[in-house]
Amino acid sequence: MRWRSFVAVGDSFTEGMDDAYPDGTYRGWADLVATRLAAEAGPDFRYANLAIRGRLFPGVVAEQVPAAVAMKPDLISFAAGGNDVLRRSFDPDTLVARFDEVVRQLRSGGADVLLFRFADVMARLPGQRLVAPRVQLLNQAVGETAERHGAIMVDLYADDTFLNPMLWSTDRLHLSPAGHRRVAGQVLNALGVGCDEEWLMVPPHPAPSPWLAARAADLRWAGQHLAPWVRRRLTGRSSGDTVTAKRPLLGPIVD
Repeated sequence: MRWRSFVAVGDSFTEGMDDAYPDGTYRGWADLVATRLAAEAGPDFRYANLAIRGRLFPGVVAEQVPAAVAMKPDLISFAAGGNDVLRRSFDPDTLVARFDEVVRQLRSGGADVLLFRFADVMARLPGQRLVAPRVQLLNQAVGETAERHGAIMVDLYADDTFLNPMLWSTDRLHLSPAGHRRVAGQVLNALGVGCDEEWLMVPPHPAPSPWLAARAADLRWAGQHLAPWVRRRLTGRSSGDTVTAKRPLLGPIVD
């Protein structure tokens, strides 16, 4: 085990929504990975998770990347840009160029860096014609950047299992606990570290819903999840405005 410290950087995907601990805080794939790495490395292993839900790419870069680099960890995960592709102000050229600069910065200290090609979340969301090409562009940039800088790429987009709605939460945007376990398994496989086989098990697909029931579910989703998201966009607010990083400093994994 060459990793004695791990810092996770990003947004809600890395914070762990919607994989809740009993106290209501979030676990997610990064906590699962850290726990597994700690089991291999021993009591000296340290972990920090700086990710905050709702953060756009510039915010992640400005707030979290310098802090992660300063900690000088052995391993850094970087996943950002998913919130940006949902905005009308999305600037692909600027984001792609900045992405390369950030990964170069993360690698400059000698850390191994984990990057992600995002799963196809748009299969269940409106706006697919607009957003899907943006996700493809971002994923392409991730792959090219990983190859250019020797980063470790976790290709969730290539995993058709993520088309199973059981891997997504009721808001259709964030991963379910089963989804986070599968991501953790893929990360550990990419690192060459074994994982619990149950993490990669595929839940059964739900039975098809009758048309009227499916449309009623769509209406409930729009009221409970889409409408609040639109209101935040119109008022310039974010779901993470009052949220702080759950593990802002490198520390031991406590059972």
